[in-house]
Amino acid sequence: MNNSLENAKKSIVSYFKGVRTEWGKVTWPEKHQVIVETFFVVAIVFIFTVFIYLVDIIFNALLSKF
Repeated sequence: MNNSLENAKKSIVSYFKGVRTEWGKVTWPEKHQVIVETFFVVAIVFIFTVFIYLVDIIFNALLSKF
């Protein structure tokens, strides 16, 4: 029991050491790039939301006549 607990602790510590090593290799984007891309994502989501809303209104109007 004690040996398996020791192995589990070593595995967890080894895992997080690997995570720390890989974390340092990440190339983070510039602040300006993050802001611009976030704006585009929000704008595209807004446009698609309005489009789906308008299509829903059209289908409701067409189907309510039958």
